[in-house]
Amino acid sequence: MRKVLGGIAGYFSRTDKIFWLISLLTTAYGLILIYSVTRAGGNFFKTQLMAVTIGYVAAVIVSLMDYEFIAKLWPLVAGGCIFLIVLTYFIGRNISGTDDTAWLTLPGGISFQPAELVKIGFIITFSKHLSALKEHDKMKSFLHVCLLVAHALIPIALVHFQGDDGTALVFGFMFLIMSFGAGVQLRYFFILFAAAAAGIPFIWNTFMHDEQRQRFLALLDLDANSMGKGYQQFQGKISIASGELTGRGLFEGPRVDRSAVPFQENDFIFTVAGEELGFIGCVVLLGVLLLLMLRALQNGTAAKDYLGKYICFGFFSMIATQTCINVGMVLGLIPVVGITLPFFSAGGSSVACLYLGVGLVESVYMHQYDADKITLHLQARRSFSVSRS
Repeated sequence: MRKVLGGIAGYFSRTDKIFWLISLLTTAYGLILIYSVTRAGGNFFKTQLMAVTIGYVAAVIVSLMDYEFIAKLWPLVAGGCIFLIVLTYFIGRNISGTDDTAWLTLPGGISFQPAELVKIGFIITFSKHLSALKEHDKMKSFLHVCLLVAHALIPIALVHFQGDDGTALVFGFMFLIMSFGAGVQLRYFFILFAAAAAGIPFIWNTFMHDEQRQRFLALLDLDANSMGKGYQQFQGKISIASGELTGRGLFEGPRVDRSAVPFQENDFIFTVAGEELGFIGCVVLLGVLLLLMLRALQNGTAAKDYLGKYICFGFFSMIATQTCINVGMVLGLIPVVGITLPFFSAGGSSVACLYLGVGLVESVYMHQYDADKITLHLQARRSFSVSRS
């Protein structure tokens, strides 16, 4: 028992304890909000708690692995991710009431969304790609920038054909943020944005179906669309506004109790914080997510190599993108696209896979710690040799 406790203590002494603490606070806050939602029915809390437990165990395991070794397995990671998405396309099912077939049914009747795991796989493979270009000084090459675009288009296209355009959007922004952080020249972003702007009419008329267009049009006047495609956002804004500064009280929100906002346990969990904990609760929620992102960036800047740096940037980009999109759609600033609020929305696949990202960031920190320790040891040996001579 003493050896086991000593091993646990030794492990945590090497980890980024601040990052673990922030993730624990975020998790606790999310579980409290989901527990409040269960008053309206549903078994969300138990499912979330189980997913969080599995996620934390997986995060510890990943953190113990050298991220460089994980990245060397990128062909297996990429192949596994593509296989899961393609498999879902053929045998996946719909559990959200929308047009996307993005879930697999695992033994025991458990539903799993492979795209959540693919986000982590993309962080690994794209970080490996970026670091290889950086190390060989090919980041300015037009050909290699095009290959980066091709890399990102693979998951974007695959999840688009599943009907999950919200997740495709997340992959797109992850690609942009990671590429920008890696130092891809601004002229390529201007070219990309110009091409995207020029293609808006084509995308609107060809790629977007009627329901998606209606969601955009509903934003122009949510009051007028309060019983149509803007219903969910209209009700969400009422819930947030009803909380005012300090909220109606935890577990006391009357609109939460009667499920006035559809899917309040999932994509619209932010409305629960707004109604029951008010503006202050919303600021705290965004604050802990911001601290988590900033800590990941800090670990990235201190990483021993480009690979570790880009992995941390990838985690940051995933959390930042999902947070901005989720809060934006809840507040009626962008259409509803079915993106969860990281660590808060109910969803076993989402929260469990997010902790794999936490484990990757911890791995970068811990192996930087090991590298620093080896450097200090070598410096001490050199000093000792010099003093003896």
